Amino acid sequence: MNRELIVRSTPEAVDFALLKDGKLVELHKEEDNNNFSVGDIFLAKIRKPVTGLNAAFVNVGYEKDAFLHYHDLGPQLSSMLKFIKKARTGKLKDYSLRNFPFEKDIDKNGSINDVLKANQSLLVQIVKEPISTKGPRISSELSIAGRYLVMVPFSDRVSVSQKIASKEEKDRLIRLVKSIKPKGFGVIIRTVAEGKKVAELDKDLQNLFSKWTNMCKKLHKAPHPSKVLVELNRASSILRDVFNDSFTGIHIDEETLYNQIKDYLHEIAPQKESIVKLYSGPAPIFEKFGIERQIKTSFGRTASMSRGAYLVIEHTEALHVIDVNSGNRSNKAKNQEDTALEVNLLAATEIARQLRLRDMGGIIVVDFIDMTKGDHRRKLFDHLRDEMKDDRAKHKILPPSKFGLVQITRQRVRPEMNIKTSEENPNLSGAEVEAPIVLIDKIQVDLERILKRNQKINGLVLNIHPFIAAYLTKGFPSIRSKWFKTHKKWVKIQPRDAYKYLEYSFKDKDGKKIQI
Repeated sequence: MNRELIVRSTPEAVDFALLKDGKLVELHKEEDNNNFSVGDIFLAKIRKPVTGLNAAFVNVGYEKDAFLHYHDLGPQLSSMLKFIKKARTGKLKDYSLRNFPFEKDIDKNGSINDVLKANQSLLVQIVKEPISTKGPRISSELSIAGRYLVMVPFSDRVSVSQKIASKEEKDRLIRLVKSIKPKGFGVIIRTVAEGKKVAELDKDLQNLFSKWTNMCKKLHKAPHPSKVLVELNRASSILRDVFNDSFTGIHIDEETLYNQIKDYLHEIAPQKESIVKLYSGPAPIFEKFGIERQIKTSFGRTASMSRGAYLVIEHTEALHVIDVNSGNRSNKAKNQEDTALEVNLLAATEIARQLRLRDMGGIIVVDFIDMTKGDHRRKLFDHLRDEMKDDRAKHKILPPSKFGLVQITRQRVRPEMNIKTSEENPNLSGAEVEAPIVLIDKIQVDLERILKRNQKINGLVLNIHPFIAAYLTKGFPSIRSKWFKTHKKWVKIQPRDAYKYLEYSFKDKDGKKIQI
């Protein structure tokens, strides 16, 4: 499996495309004006506790106050408040927590008014970016993420990722981390720490401790509200979370960003530094790697799959609904169950990709094609879980119901990636049409449907606008030549001046239109 990260820089934003074997699986955008990224830590001020909600509204500098629920305070809140007060007055110079007197944990079922007061200073971390009309969601249980470890101030607990299956490896990692962790700090061991030596873990931990110390030094003079610790830029955070030995290339089209990523990779995986390349080709970088085309075909209401199958993706205020359609696949009685399983497995793979690509969160309901066999439903459920293993967002999948519905919950921490794929209709002012770039794909799917239905058909004719006809027939090898090589059928292409730009039709040798 090959993974590539393609980075495109523009004056307004930086786009990151993650490819898996050439297929687009994640798309991220980092905008210059995004001051509330997940992981950022702010010195904030309590606006007012609200007893009825058992929560507080907190001023973090956003146009709307952030929401802090009692359950997001963290058990060590009293210790943190004491620490902040001492650091703000300049009485505290040692930020190691080694000799810091800890307070008693707060009651897990307590009231917000018992622990927080208006105008109180508090360190909070962004856990969910502003979405729609809502302000950011925050937590005062801080965590500072590194490559292999996550450091949790005011804690002493050491835990390990559930994705590490071996009990012996879990015990080894816990034993190593307990021997090197500073007092007063908890540690979460990440999945990528599996098999790592103590020197690598210690280096990561020391780096996290330096971040904590530098953040604490700012508290004495920092105004309210202010950002005191900045999460890594999106490129570095993606590399930190997903980078592994299967990465074969990281391509960047801007020199400053290229140097930043190369320096970061030198820190976390110096042996792979050579895969970072500065792109300077004549074509835009997203076109060079086929990303622009994949964006056009992957977003929008429908998402096509192979041999005519497709998804219909609808969004409501409360949830997302995905409908699986078999298209032109065989519906003969003896093959119906096998066809349903085949299409559903294909759809499960595409759905896992779509959720990551669009960063869809909340409740997702998938209407798969009905299957009567229990082992087929189990196979679909297991396949969907396997396909979603690489998804970094927390998620839960329920088995298919009797109606063929699968319910998924997926963590939403930032706004959904929504890209408009329709374009202005060249034939009708004010109207929109599907992106022309996907037209050739649609023609190819229709051609496959026709040939699958009647493999003996001869004299096939495609009537189409002259511009598209030229695109299909010119060059070597032309698209029409590739069709002949694949299907062993020659398609006669007839330009039609009367046709609209995106209009086409297939006819048989007698000139009769073929219904698709």
